[in-house]
Amino acid sequence: MKYCSTRGQEAGLTFKQVLFAGYAKDLGLYMPEDVPVLGPEELQHLKGCSFPELVCEIARKFIDEAEIPTTDLEEVIKDSLKRFRIPEVVRVEKLKGGLNIVELFHGTTLAFKDLGLSVVCGLLSYFLAESSRHVTVLVGTSGDTGSAAIEGVRGRANMDIVVLLPKGRCTAIQELQMTTVLEDNVHVYRVDGSSDDLDHPIKQCFADTQLVAKHNLISVNSINWGRILVQVAHFFYTYFQLCEEVGCPVEVVIPTGACGNITAGCIAQKMGLPITLVAGVNTNNIVARTLGEGDFSVKGDVVTSLAPAMDIQVPYNVERMMYLYANKDTARVRQLMQEFEKSGKVTIPEDIMKAMKTGCTGTFTVDDDEITKTLRRVHQEHHYVLCPHTAVAAAYHYSATRKIGEKSPPKGYIATASPAKFPEALQRAGLEPVTDLVAHLHSLPTRSVEMKKGEDWYSMLKAKIESISAGRAKA
Repeated sequence: MKYCSTRGQEAGLTFKQVLFAGYAKDLGLYMPEDVPVLGPEELQHLKGCSFPELVCEIARKFIDEAEIPTTDLEEVIKDSLKRFRIPEVVRVEKLKGGLNIVELFHGTTLAFKDLGLSVVCGLLSYFLAESSRHVTVLVGTSGDTGSAAIEGVRGRANMDIVVLLPKGRCTAIQELQMTTVLEDNVHVYRVDGSSDDLDHPIKQCFADTQLVAKHNLISVNSINWGRILVQVAHFFYTYFQLCEEVGCPVEVVIPTGACGNITAGCIAQKMGLPITLVAGVNTNNIVARTLGEGDFSVKGDVVTSLAPAMDIQVPYNVERMMYLYANKDTARVRQLMQEFEKSGKVTIPEDIMKAMKTGCTGTFTVDDDEITKTLRRVHQEHHYVLCPHTAVAAAYHYSATRKIGEKSPPKGYIATASPAKFPEALQRAGLEPVTDLVAHLHSLPTRSVEMKKGEDWYSMLKAKIESISAGRAKA
């Protein structure tokens, strides 16, 4: 298995090379040069696997044995997932009427990002131990990625992490999950801007090839292929939990921000998993316009919503989806993305859109009022509490029109986070906040650095990265 940039400048790379990278040298994203296709017998075999076993089976398809022996790979994944609060790691809560909630949030920080990041950080540590290297992880977050990345890195001798969060645009709980971590290898910045704003200095850092090479700079956002790879597994797990028999279709409804999760679903499809995907977005609806009409364009500023992890105007994983559905034509992807970066808009060609719609068959937009109504209705009907992002997915359950007597495939609604992280949204819906897993955060000391409007954020980041390396050299 070899990897390439979506824009074509790099090819023939190993899994280890792309795991330790951020953006590609041409500012594209890394993808496998080929997606392995599984036959009916292999799918049937996977049906009996536990979630950790599925992660191992899927990872083995994308990582050569020469890079990580199977016994080591199994050990890394098993160790990475041991901090989850339930033994099965992922649980599908089958509520009445076909409202099947796919709970991906039983990790340390109560969000689905724990799945990918715990394994990615475990793999990074495995390779670092072989070489006695140190890396600095640079991450921008809209809410959940930062805390999950911090939990994966905190206390590791061979890794430091620098996290940028959008000040006042995460929930209080999300911010506390980051700023209350006081380990010496954790560095948190509160940025006076949106999640898209803080992506600019991060991209500048990764575009500085000397900085990246000298300081072993990497990313574990969904920029990182390892994150996408691990997320493929929960689509297989969801399918096997809901399919009537292997080979029958299942529809998966995904609340979508930067499109990393839905990209993983598209890869699962390409591997032969018989799922269809529906993308739900909040008021920041660039994904709905892109997947629905081919209108990949930034319109206005990011709007703060009740589902802050989805408050994004530049879903960078759309580039990976273009690569998949343009039949791996990197020249076309490069041309389209350069046009988007120059003007803030591009129309995805009709042939790519037609292929894309075979994978993502629908998209819809849910505003804050609809999120609130859905939170309230699911609680009233099922005595079950959703997070606001999951409410975006669940809104589809109530709005989807079905012909009387028409049989539709089972549906899985992806639950990306615990409601405990979003007390404000629950209160707005008239529900009691869920506090048992987060109440302790309010009494902990905090530490962070402010990045104010008008300051040179790139220079601040560069100075921090250099100081981390200097400190490590001195030690």
